[in-house]
Amino acid sequence: MKHLAIRIPESELEILKAYCQQENRSQSEILREFIRSLKKKVRHATDS
Repeated sequence: MKHLAIRIPESELEILKAYCQQENRSQSEILREFIRSLKKKVRHATDS
């Protein structure tokens, strides 16, 4: 597994933290799930 570092505004980090707490899941877990959801969008974009 690779490591990814990103810079985001404090306000966006607070949103992520709140969502993770609400879902009782880690930031990594939430972000990996979001990235996996992009796979469908990338495929559709390259199919046209």
